[in-house]
Amino acid sequence: MASDPASPHRPLRTFGRIKSRPIKPKQAALFDTLMPQVALPDPKAGPIDPRALMPEATEVWLEIGFGGGEHLAGQAARHPQALIIGCEPFLNGVASLLRHIDEGGLKNVRVHADDARAVVDALPDASLDRVMILFPDPWHKARHNKRRLVQDDFTAELVRVLKPGGRLRFVTDWKDYADWALERFERNPDLDWTAERADDWRIAPADHIVTRYEEKKLGDTAPIFLDFVRA
Repeated sequence: MASDPASPHRPLRTFGRIKSRPIKPKQAALFDTLMPQVALPDPKAGPIDPRALMPEATEVWLEIGFGGGEHLAGQAARHPQALIIGCEPFLNGVASLLRHIDEGGLKNVRVHADDARAVVDALPDASLDRVMILFPDPWHKARHNKRRLVQDDFTAELVRVLKPGGRLRFVTDWKDYADWALERFERNPDLDWTAERADDWRIAPADHIVTRYEEKKLGDTAPIFLDFVRA
């Protein structure tokens, strides 16, 4: 993959491929029929007010990199009172989520098929109750660590959009990325790590929904769950 041009207007990509195998015809059709109904407004066009997207919502959640959409769809079904915004640049994953939305009749999901950082930039201060980052691209090689999603500046943006008492969950199956993320999250004085014992990061929280990616066990460790609260 070629490096992105160095430009203040084009941040480094934090994700890899955006498409793999051909999308099935039924799922492809949902891009024409369903996607216009659930697509998030273009964050580059101006600020996004979550209250206007679903006025009856009592909470607003953001899932960054929803993969195949199983986790996001499952949470949306469990929490119909919450507006859940999902960001994913991988088009096959977007197609999969659209299928889940269609089959589940989900009305509380909005989708952004691109970089989540633009969405975060467009959200108002203290507008989110929860942020979830599950299994982001690990970028193993040291020279590529700068492409990791979790950086100090992005952490600060997540803190900005979280409400006081809002929750942040980061999950990875790569030890090095867990250490990297924990170091950066703990550097922010407005995030409190909730773990009190090892099982708090070794055992999946009760509300976690297992994904197909997780079941493949592609990392070098069992999933590590890091939960934080916005002070």
